[in-house]
Amino acid sequence: MMKKIVNLLAALSLSITAFAQEAKIESILENGVAKSQPEVANTDTTEEKGVLINGVIWATRNVDVPGAFARTSRDAGMFYQWNRSLGWCATDPLVDSNDYDKWDSIIPTGVTWEKNNDPSPKGWRVPTFDEIDKLLDTDFVSRIWIVENGISGIRFTDRENGNTLFFPAAGYRDTNNGSLDGVDLGGYYWSSTQNDSSTSYSLYFYTLSAGRFANGSGYGLSIRSVSEKVIEEAPDEEHIQN
Repeated sequence: MMKKIVNLLAALSLSITAFAQEAKIESILENGVAKSQPEVANTDTTEEKGVLINGVIWATRNVDVPGAFARTSRDAGMFYQWNRSLGWCATDPLVDSNDYDKWDSIIPTGVTWEKNNDPSPKGWRVPTFDEIDKLLDTDFVSRIWIVENGISGIRFTDRENGNTLFFPAAGYRDTNNGSLDGVDLGGYYWSSTQNDSSTSYSLYFYTLSAGRFANGSGYGLSIRSVSEKVIEEAPDEEHIQN
């Protein structure tokens, strides 16, 4: 009898371990209720369907190396200086997408994010100021600070179609020396719209606030691309990001 009990406990332990490995669980604290769902990684870093949020099709993942998306929505991807196509790693030590470690402290030039400098994958681009403004419109889009699989960030939800979008709080790299700061405390995402010769507009968010800000163009921030498709070609509105 004792041997059967030991074997039963061993089998139960293996089953629990297998289940935990098969589905990483995200915990979301919303209105005091913890919700869970499995994390799904996309091994194709160039293909992306996107989700429709308030009339704009957003990618579900950050831009990673130039021309590719990160594997999941929780991954930070790489940082970019405004109107430049060179990526910078989101963890230390500092290294760029060409495997060099010398930070460029020269302020980027240009009046808009030029297509030749856009690191977004084919069919995608850096969002405009107006597109970020639509994402922040609380009449049509709700938002909440959450933690998914240990990654802090913000989740946007389209109030009409229920589509969701997660942005990790990846932090940023300083304009002067490229030092990493703000990881898990805030997210900073470029728009393609310039403010003046030395600053450009971006999306920012913290635990209790989100908005638009004119950052120094030399800072290394994240990029969340929008689709170049017209709205008529938008994905099914019933699609919910995993």
